[in-house]
Amino acid sequence: MKKNTGLWIDHKKALLVSIEGDNAHVQSIESGADSHFKPSGGWKAGGTSVAQSVSKEHSVEESLKHQYRAFYKKIIALLSDSTGIVIFGPGEAKIELANEISKNNSALQEKVIAVEPCERLTENQFIAKVKAFFINQ
Repeated sequence: MKKNTGLWIDHKKALLVSIEGDNAHVQSIESGADSHFKPSGGWKAGGTSVAQSVSKEHSVEESLKHQYRAFYKKIIALLSDSTGIVIFGPGEAKIELANEISKNNSALQEKVIAVEPCERLTENQFIAKVKAFFINQ
């Protein structure tokens, strides 16, 4: 039986809706990435406060990239048995995930039907959106 999957994603969480026949299975995944950068140290704490802030900001960005990449890999593993995939989301995360799929999983890339913008929806609204998308395919 065909398993179509709709995915709503931002940098904080992802909502997967898998549809097989009339059944819809919903799964929520938290990214665990913490994007709150708070420069610490102060003036005279080993260099200028600006230089410290810039170097810490760079290491925080690198850490976030690794956290996002791990988050995307977890999602890719969950998508592996889908026959059709559509990715929704409000920001850059949907594009970053699509790029991660295209770089690392060509078999899965062929299953991605669309990547579309979509603001935050309730779980039931998203299930309806995914069902409607695949009915029209």
